[in-house]
Amino acid sequence: MAIRKARQGKKGVAANQVDTYYFDIEKCKHCPFKEGCYKEGAKSKTYSVIIKSNVHTEQMNFQESEYFKEKSKERYKIEAKNSELKHRHGYDVAKSSGLIGMELQGAMAIFTVNIKRILKLLGL
Repeated sequence: MAIRKARQGKKGVAANQVDTYYFDIEKCKHCPFKEGCYKEGAKSKTYSVIIKSNVHTEQMNFQESEYFKEKSKERYKIEAKNSELKHRHGYDVAKSSGLIGMELQGAMAIFTVNIKRILKLLGL
Protein backbone atom coordinates (compact mmCIF):
# COMPACT_ATOMS: atom_id res chain seq x y z
CA MET A 1 0.00 0.00 0.00
CA ALA A 2 3.04 2.27 0.24
CA ILE A 3 3.49 4.75 -2.59
CA ARG A 4 7.25 5.07 -2.10
CA LYS A 5 10.05 3.29 -0.25
CA ALA A 6 13.43 4.82 0.61
CA ARG A 7 16.49 3.35 2.30
CA GLN A 8 18.54 5.64 4.50
CA GLY A 9 22.01 5.11 5.91
CA LYS A 10 25.26 3.83 4.49
CA LYS A 11 25.70 0.25 3.36
CA GLY A 12 28.61 -1.78 4.75
CA VAL A 13 29.16 0.46 7.79
CA ALA A 14 28.52 -0.65 11.37
CA ALA A 15 25.53 1.72 11.49
CA ASN A 16 22.02 0.44 10.86
CA GLN A 17 20.10 1.26 7.71
CA VAL A 18 16.44 2.27 7.77
CA ASP A 19 13.71 1.47 5.25
CA THR A 20 11.13 4.27 5.25
CA TYR A 21 7.72 3.65 3.68
CA TYR A 22 5.62 6.62 2.55
CA PHE A 23 1.83 6.31 2.37
CA ASP A 24 -0.91 8.24 0.59
CA ILE A 25 -3.01 10.18 3.10
CA GLU A 26 -6.17 9.75 1.03
CA LYS A 27 -5.90 5.94 1.37
CA CYS A 28 -5.20 6.32 5.09
CA LYS A 29 -8.40 8.32 5.62
CA HIS A 30 -10.51 5.38 4.40
CA CYS A 31 -8.39 2.53 5.82
CA PRO A 32 -10.17 0.21 8.29
CA PHE A 33 -6.99 0.08 10.45
CA LYS A 34 -6.53 3.86 10.71
CA GLU A 35 -7.15 4.02 14.47
CA GLY A 36 -3.79 4.36 16.23
CA CYS A 37 -2.06 4.89 12.89
CA TYR A 38 -3.58 7.89 11.11
CA LYS A 39 -4.06 11.20 12.90
CA GLU A 40 -6.60 13.70 11.59
CA GLY A 41 -5.03 16.64 9.81
CA ALA A 42 -1.74 14.87 9.07
CA LYS A 43 -0.11 15.91 5.81
CA SER A 44 2.01 12.79 5.38
CA LYS A 45 2.34 9.29 6.78
CA THR A 46 5.58 7.33 7.03
CA TYR A 47 6.64 4.10 8.69
CA SER A 48 10.29 3.22 9.34
CA VAL A 49 11.81 -0.24 9.76
CA ILE A 50 15.36 -0.60 11.07
CA ILE A 51 17.57 -3.11 9.28
CA LYS A 52 20.16 -4.37 11.75
CA SER A 53 23.77 -4.52 10.55
CA ASN A 54 25.78 -7.72 10.96
CA VAL A 55 27.61 -6.31 13.97
CA HIS A 56 24.37 -5.52 15.78
CA THR A 57 22.80 -8.85 14.83
CA GLU A 58 25.80 -10.75 16.19
CA GLN A 59 25.68 -8.71 19.42
CA MET A 60 21.95 -9.39 19.85
CA ASN A 61 22.55 -13.14 19.39
CA PHE A 62 25.44 -13.04 21.88
CA GLN A 63 23.25 -11.29 24.47
CA GLU A 64 20.71 -14.11 24.19
CA SER A 65 23.34 -16.77 24.95
CA GLU A 66 23.61 -18.52 28.33
CA TYR A 67 27.26 -17.43 28.68
CA PHE A 68 26.30 -13.75 28.53
CA LYS A 69 23.42 -14.20 30.98
CA GLU A 70 25.70 -15.95 33.49
CA LYS A 71 28.39 -13.29 33.23
CA SER A 72 25.94 -10.40 33.48
CA LYS A 73 24.71 -11.77 36.82
CA GLU A 74 28.27 -11.52 38.20
CA ARG A 75 28.99 -8.08 36.73
CA TYR A 76 27.60 -6.02 39.63
CA LYS A 77 30.31 -7.37 41.95
CA ILE A 78 33.10 -6.26 39.62
CA GLU A 79 31.48 -2.89 38.93
CA ALA A 80 31.28 -2.17 42.66
CA LYS A 81 35.03 -2.76 43.00
CA ASN A 82 35.78 -0.59 39.97
CA SER A 83 33.57 2.16 41.38
CA GLU A 84 35.43 2.08 44.68
CA LEU A 85 38.76 2.36 42.87
CA LYS A 86 37.58 5.30 40.79
CA HIS A 87 35.62 7.34 43.29
CA ARG A 88 37.34 6.69 46.62
CA HIS A 89 40.93 6.09 45.56
CA GLY A 90 41.48 8.44 42.62
CA TYR A 91 41.75 5.89 39.81
CA ASP A 92 39.51 7.95 37.51
CA VAL A 93 41.99 10.75 36.70
CA ALA A 94 45.72 10.47 36.15
CA LYS A 95 47.69 12.45 38.75
CA SER A 96 50.85 12.50 36.63
CA SER A 97 51.77 12.23 32.97
CA GLY A 98 53.07 9.16 31.19
CA LEU A 99 52.38 5.45 31.33
CA ILE A 100 54.76 4.83 34.21
CA GLY A 101 52.97 7.40 36.36
CA MET A 102 49.57 5.86 35.58
CA GLU A 103 50.88 2.35 36.27
CA LEU A 104 52.26 3.50 39.61
CA GLN A 105 48.98 5.26 40.49
CA GLY A 106 47.02 2.12 39.54
CA ALA A 107 49.30 -0.14 41.55
CA MET A 108 48.97 2.09 44.62
CA ALA A 109 45.18 2.32 44.33
CA ILE A 110 44.79 -1.45 43.90
CA PHE A 111 47.24 -2.12 46.72
CA THR A 112 45.28 0.21 49.02
CA VAL A 113 41.95 -1.47 48.21
CA ASN A 114 43.43 -4.94 48.73
CA ILE A 115 44.93 -3.94 52.10
CA LYS A 116 41.52 -2.58 53.17
CA ARG A 117 39.88 -5.90 52.21
CA ILE A 118 42.51 -7.94 54.07
CA LEU A 119 42.04 -5.81 57.21
CA LYS A 120 38.27 -6.22 56.96
CA LEU A 121 38.56 -10.00 56.57
CA LEU A 122 40.90 -10.17 59.59
CA GLY A 123 38.42 -8.13 61.61
CA LEU A 124 40.84 -5.30 62.39
